[in-house]
Amino acid sequence: MNMINRIKEILLLLLFVFSFISCGKKNAPSASGIIKEYDSVKFDYFFVEGIKLKVLGNAGEALKFFEQCEKINPESGAVYYQIAQILMANGDINGGKKYLKSAIENEQGNNWYLLMMAATYYQQGALDSAILFYEKATTANKSGEDMLMTLANLYSENKKYEKANEILESFDQKYGVNQSSTVAAVKNLILAGRYDDAELKALLLLKEFPDEILYNGLLAEIYRGKGQQEKAMDVYNKLLERNPDNAETQLSLCDFLIEDKKYDDLFLLLNKVILNENIARDEKLSLFARMIDTKDLVNESSEKLKLAMMIMEAMYQNDQIIQLLRPELLSKEKNYKEAALRLEEIIKIQPENYFAWEKLLLVYLDVKDFKNLEKNAKECATKFNRSFLAKILYATGAVENGNYDTSLEELRKAAILAGSDRDMNMQVLSMKADVLYKMKNYEEAFKTFNEAINIDGEDLGTLNNYAYYLAEQNVRLKEAEIMAKKVIESDPENYTFLDTYGWVIFKRGKIKEAEKIFRQILEESSETDAEYYEHYGFVMSKRKKCREATASWESAIKADSTKSYLNKEIENCRSKR
Repeated sequence: MNMINRIKEILLLLLFVFSFISCGKKNAPSASGIIKEYDSVKFDYFFVEGIKLKVLGNAGEALKFFEQCEKINPESGAVYYQIAQILMANGDINGGKKYLKSAIENEQGNNWYLLMMAATYYQQGALDSAILFYEKATTANKSGEDMLMTLANLYSENKKYEKANEILESFDQKYGVNQSSTVAAVKNLILAGRYDDAELKALLLLKEFPDEILYNGLLAEIYRGKGQQEKAMDVYNKLLERNPDNAETQLSLCDFLIEDKKYDDLFLLLNKVILNENIARDEKLSLFARMIDTKDLVNESSEKLKLAMMIMEAMYQNDQIIQLLRPELLSKEKNYKEAALRLEEIIKIQPENYFAWEKLLLVYLDVKDFKNLEKNAKECATKFNRSFLAKILYATGAVENGNYDTSLEELRKAAILAGSDRDMNMQVLSMKADVLYKMKNYEEAFKTFNEAINIDGEDLGTLNNYAYYLAEQNVRLKEAEIMAKKVIESDPENYTFLDTYGWVIFKRGKIKEAEKIFRQILEESSETDAEYYEHYGFVMSKRKKCREATASWESAIKADSTKSYLNKEIENCRSKR
């Protein structure tokens, strides 16, 4: 917006403000009805200045003026409303609600305040409270039919189906069958399980609008709810007979067939969908994405799905995203070798397809093929030198292959690309600290961890790694415990984090507590992580339980052959028996 338009906007807003305030007033009615005097001239000045600053985007300064207004006239609902808006916009939802509550108390029945409170509670998922304030708003504004419709939808979402139905029926009686309340009534009756009543209303809609896809879809859903699958399918077949190439009908039927697990019928229709030029490319992509995410479909019909994807690829030969459908499916199936081969084919044909490069690097990362990751990420980072992710993955491959200087150089470049982005800078610093630690430059590593925490002291991954490395070096163990405890309190079911906490308290000498934690990890975790067994072995050794210690270390070596150094621990433990 240019400056002239912004000035016009402010002038219009000020005219609006002045229509509500009068410089001659020197008293205000309180919520209790008692008239209290206040300096209206001063109040009006601060209020208008606050509004101007708020419009110009200077919320912090605006807040100061509104706070002055509050001191002059603590009975003004408008002031509390403005403060609430600023606080909520800055993320202080609870503080905003507190001021909004004051606004409502001082100006009972003000719809703006009530609706804002209702919307706030709805966003927080507190449906009962949202409904309470919506009820107050509809009572205050009895002619607001849109608000009543919203209230009915809220009732339905909160499973108060009868209350919703009461409102919706009143609209149907007033306006007859219509595309607003009648549709909402059908949906509400379906949710309530009242399929016969829903069917009657749906048929009334279809009498008026026989080819409307949504209403046919609702009727099919009703039949499915009643266990009448064939009747549901018949609804779509009739639609297709009347409109065989209708894009919306074909897509809606695909959704139905996926939900009903009629995969053979789905693939018979799918080729028509792919070849239908009336269906947008993005809608076809969305359909394939849904199929890839449907586990049963992939398990039962993987080959048919791949064949359909190949037809899509032929239809859109130069489309960089559609070419990634098969690799995405192969990755879902954990067939990483085939996924990588297909991605390499795509890159050979489309060397500028950045998305294929990115996907290929992530596949290498998933299978821990760091040799190919470093090699290909180097080429990708050179070809797409503005790609932050390519440099991060190049740095990852390099550090895993012991090429620490290369990794640090790529992280330096990534930091430049990160600019002022907090999350990207956190990723760079966390990785840099890890590389420096592996280089045995502990002082610089811990200094870098501190830099990261200064940016975001709540980042669990960074706190976890920092705590673990401090424990490994037997330094600042109390601080490490505080960090590790904070992490597991935020994510108690993450066994990697729990392992760090157990290791830290073991180093702190809390052996019995550490034993309890590692037992929990080994009993509950579904993954076989060599690190867990190694740590548990040391705990058991400290507890002088050599048989359990050696068994745990042997499991660690079996899971990860690079941990052969534990053989020496096994020998030492056995010699002490």
